[in-house]
Amino acid sequence: MNEQNIVYPYIPNSVPAVKKEMLETIGVSSVEALFEDIPQHLRIKGKMDLPEPIHDEYSLMRHVKNLLSKNSNTSENLNFLGAGCYEHAVPAVCDEINGRAEFLTAYAGQTYSDHGKFQAMFEFNSLMTELLDMDFLALPQYDGPAAAASALRMAARLTGRREVLLPRSINPETLSLIKNYVHSVTDPINVVLVNIDGESGTLDMEDLKSKVSDNTAAIYIENPGYLGTFEPKAEEIGNIAKDKGAEYVVYCDPISLGIVAPPSHYGATIACGDLQALGMHMTCGGAQAGFIAGGDAERAAQLKDVMIGIADTQKQGEYGFAMAGVFNTSYFAREDCDEYTGSGTALWCITAGVYLALMGPKGMEEVGQSIVQKARYAADRISELEGVTVTFNSPFFKEFVVNFDGTGKSVEDINQALLGQNIFGGKDLSAELPELGQSALYCVTETKTQQDIDVLIDALKAVTQ
Repeated sequence: MNEQNIVYPYIPNSVPAVKKEMLETIGVSSVEALFEDIPQHLRIKGKMDLPEPIHDEYSLMRHVKNLLSKNSNTSENLNFLGAGCYEHAVPAVCDEINGRAEFLTAYAGQTYSDHGKFQAMFEFNSLMTELLDMDFLALPQYDGPAAAASALRMAARLTGRREVLLPRSINPETLSLIKNYVHSVTDPINVVLVNIDGESGTLDMEDLKSKVSDNTAAIYIENPGYLGTFEPKAEEIGNIAKDKGAEYVVYCDPISLGIVAPPSHYGATIACGDLQALGMHMTCGGAQAGFIAGGDAERAAQLKDVMIGIADTQKQGEYGFAMAGVFNTSYFAREDCDEYTGSGTALWCITAGVYLALMGPKGMEEVGQSIVQKARYAADRISELEGVTVTFNSPFFKEFVVNFDGTGKSVEDINQALLGQNIFGGKDLSAELPELGQSALYCVTETKTQQDIDVLIDALKAVTQ
């Protein structure tokens, strides 16, 4: 069979006649034309080394399981990796609820007779806005970085300006996504990086003041940041943004908000972040969702996604749940909108809602305290090792930077040795932040016990001496 005419049973649009009709409808000559915006250096040249197509379900399942069995996972290894995807405790009820067919299989919640899903989304919105102490929150974006990029596009529309300031220490993957997204508009938005202080790991305030201008649409910070540190001058940064008429966008970890003030309390006009910490397992992509929240109608109108509201019905004493502000946001404008997500991540907002409802204020406080205490214990024990230091002196949450220059060994070699003892060491930062030397980003969540941390210390001592 000619390879152009192969019909794959799990890809319905591979039927030649269907593919031809779709291409004619959208006015392109080939599938390749759909990818013309992807730079050539990112494309694979030549044919990929792929196995023969597997046509029956059972054989395909066996093949995938064999591939997955080659992975090392966190069930079999002690994990100290984070950097955007975290190993948190997931209550069984989260899996029970999000596994229900009416939630798991419904398309983006758009079954209008399914008021149960809309109510679940409303509860999520209510719980998250209470946690953030903000007035509105949209249904989720794809993940935290996507939410950050959308928040910066919102800031540019609100201010009419074309420049945003971001910390030099931002996660490089998040930065790459943001740059791609803010450059994709007709009038591209310029991204300017602000240096970090070498001792604290927080924003260099003098550098920030020298770079903020009347063309600044937003000052963006992460609190806690990619390197784990809290920003002690967050309120001052907000005042700088306000004085320049810029938006103040704060990316935060929602699981930290049980013990620290939400962004709205120190001047943030837009808050964003990732929901993965709230009841979602680490997966090979997918189990993440980003949120955007704000505090007034002007910003609500710039959302690209809908909100869920509650209203009286025609029957006295009953309430209904439905989309709110659909004609004021970009969602229903479709091809004429400023931005558009499409099929959202409704399943994960329901999961996060279940987690928040289960934990309550006291539970969120306790999990935050547990994380801080365990991470502090780990950092203190690690800093006792010869030739090893904890880099920054600022308070941190969940993650901290460890430098191994004094050991004479590279992070790559140390992590490889740790893996031999069934331990995932910290993320290697030496390539993305070379000024930090041989450093790694270690993550400690509430899932780690004192014994787990002591096992790590013994292993590090053995591989670094």
